[in-house]
Amino acid sequence: MISQQPKLIIHGGASSLDDKGGLDAVRRSLHQIVAEVYDLLAQGGRAIDAVVRGCELLENEPCFNAGTGSVVQSDGQVRMSASLMDGERQNFSGVINVARVKNPIHLAKFLQQETDRILSDYGSSELARELQIPPYDPLTDFRIEEWMEERRANFQNKQRMARLISADTSEARKGTIGVVALDSQGKIAAGTSTGGKGLERIGRVSDSAMPAGNYATPLAGVSCTGVGEDIINECLAAKIVIRVSDGFSLAQSMTKSIQEAQSHQTDLAAIALDQTGVIAWGKTCPVLLGAYHNGTAIGDTLELADSDTVGYLE
Repeated sequence: MISQQPKLIIHGGASSLDDKGGLDAVRRSLHQIVAEVYDLLAQGGRAIDAVVRGCELLENEPCFNAGTGSVVQSDGQVRMSASLMDGERQNFSGVINVARVKNPIHLAKFLQQETDRILSDYGSSELARELQIPPYDPLTDFRIEEWMEERRANFQNKQRMARLISADTSEARKGTIGVVALDSQGKIAAGTSTGGKGLERIGRVSDSAMPAGNYATPLAGVSCTGVGEDIINECLAAKIVIRVSDGFSLAQSMTKSIQEAQSHQTDLAAIALDQTGVIAWGKTCPVLLGAYHNGTAIGDTLELADSDTVGYLE
C-alpha cells in the first residue's frame, strides 16, 4: 500500500548545453532517465535503489561529466568520485578519485554496509579489485580531444593553463550528476557522482564525495553541482538539509542558502526533495541541467532564466 506519492529529481551538472548536443539532446536524455527511475519508484522500489540506478544511468551517458565521459585531469588521467547517502539511516558512503571503473556509484553502494564507508584513490581501487569489478576505461574521444587542445594551448600560453587549473576560475569545468529520490514509504536518498573539474592538480578532492555536495536525512535530501570549492565553502547540501531540520520549509531553506551563496559570488546549483514531497532547486550559475517527476508529469530546469535562481513544486 502506497502511503506517499514518490518524487524524483536529477541533474546532469551546471555546464553549458553546447558541448552536450544541445537542448533537445540533453532534454531527451534526462527525461528518459527520469522516466525509467521513476517507474522503479512507482512500483514500490526503495529510494536508495532508485538513486543508485539513476546515478548509474547518468554515469553511462557520455555527455555528462561522470563515469563514461568524465573529464581528464592535468596528467591526462581520469579519476572519479561519487557518494551515496541513505536518509533513513543517515548513512554516508563514497569513493574519491577512483580510476578504471565504469560506475563509481556502485562502490559507494557497497560501502553503505561497511564500517569504513569513505575510501580514497588507493582504497577505492583495492575495493574494485576485491569485488572483481572489470577494469573499464571511461575516457571518450571528445575528452581526449578536449585535453589535447588544452595541452596545445599550454605551449602557446602557460598563463591560460594556470588559470584553468586554478580552483577559483570561472573557466573551470562544473560537471557533476546527481539524483534525489523520495519513495512510497516516505524514505529519502541522495547520490552524486563526478569526473572532477578537469585539468586539476593531482589529488584534488571534489565536493561530490562530501556532505557539502551530497546529504540526506529522514527530512530532506540534496545533491549539488558547480564549482566544488564554492560548494565546499558553503557546505551547501548539509546547510540546506539542516535548515529543514531546524523548522524552515524546503523552499525557505533553499532560498536562504542560495542567497547567501550569491553574496559570496559563487558558481553552483542544488536539487532537493523533502519528506512531504516538495521538489526544489536553486542556482547561482547560468544553467542547471535538471529534470524531475512530480508524481504526475516530467519537467525540467533547462530553460530557466538567469533571474530564476530558486524554484519549487509542492
